[in-house]
Amino acid sequence: MRAAVPDYVGASFADCPPGHLFGLYFPVWKDDWMIEKDQKSAALKQTLALPPHTQETLAALRDRQTLLLDALPEAARLSIEAQSTAPFATGLGMEHPLENGFAFLNPYGLAYLPGSSIKGVLRRAAEELLPSPAGGRGAGGEGACWTEEAITALFGLESEDRQKEHTRGALTFWDALPKPAKNSMGMEVMTPHYGDYYKGESTPHDSGQPIPIVFLVVPEGAAFSFHLTCDTRRLPEPLSASWQDLMHVAFEHAFDWLGFGAKTAVGYGAMKWDDQREATVRKEREERASQALQAVEAKRLDEEKKAARAGMSPVERAIQEFLDARLDKNAPEISAVIGAVKQGHMAEHKVAVAEWLRARMQAEKGQWKETSQAKKPDKDREYQNTSLVMRWLRGE
Repeated sequence: MRAAVPDYVGASFADCPPGHLFGLYFPVWKDDWMIEKDQKSAALKQTLALPPHTQETLAALRDRQTLLLDALPEAARLSIEAQSTAPFATGLGMEHPLENGFAFLNPYGLAYLPGSSIKGVLRRAAEELLPSPAGGRGAGGEGACWTEEAITALFGLESEDRQKEHTRGALTFWDALPKPAKNSMGMEVMTPHYGDYYKGESTPHDSGQPIPIVFLVVPEGAAFSFHLTCDTRRLPEPLSASWQDLMHVAFEHAFDWLGFGAKTAVGYGAMKWDDQREATVRKEREERASQALQAVEAKRLDEEKKAARAGMSPVERAIQEFLDARLDKNAPEISAVIGAVKQGHMAEHKVAVAEWLRARMQAEKGQWKETSQAKKPDKDREYQNTSLVMRWLRGE
């Protein structure tokens, strides 16, 4: 079996992401370009694994979404962490030699759930959560807080014929990039019975010969991050404060009753809330926010230092740069500068540094002592420092 590509492209594509292997380099063709029908499963198995660099790309894309979302005000964003409890499939209607395609995000070759699909599922969830015509509650019980006005404001309005009236909703749904639990895609099999009947060739009966069809899925246990943003300026005041709570209710209903992607009627695409992952993401978001505040504060302090240095003399600037670069930040500045001069630093400015030291020592109580009352003056540190600075001032 080979891929439908020229010979000069090569025949080894093991390091390609699943989407590229499944779409561009699917190895199911014979030399006469006919499909090896009995080798479809073997060909599909070759497209399942996510190579290391593909795993890195997926992680980077998911992280980028999180960071972009964090840049928005908290009142204008919502992030939901979920885990699939059943295989997930999407894009099965796309053309492919397997008869069932799969939707990949190009150019990355990664499985994804389009934001438009997420919007459709959640709009349906919101509609099912509306109060019933008989005056009771919708399928979700607590969904009575959803109203037609809220659905129109958040999801938009479109006439049934899609021609007369259009209104954009306040919500924007981002594509979801599932992270497979074991860094591998999966395979499922469907066996359509009564094929002749569906083709109109016979009546339905149990003596047919159904042909199993393999198709690609994201296995259960995959991590899904649902991100959406809201232009709260387009919402009335009560809704701008409650839209996140409404969407939580809609997501919960979609997880419990609807599912995402294809074949949801037979259980595919089922999800559950991932509380552990959500707590981890919340903690990481708080840490990033704290680091960002620290970075802003550090930048402010650095700018203040630069502004202060701009008004300093060359000697004062050299002293400040030395103090900023010293390893022991807890050591007194006077002692640090005296020690530096004693070691030969700033020798060309020795007298000017001594004048700086005298001014600092005189400004601090008890530091400038021209005489000592101690029994052992050589043990009087302030007296010894003063004497040393006075000698430097005399040019000694």
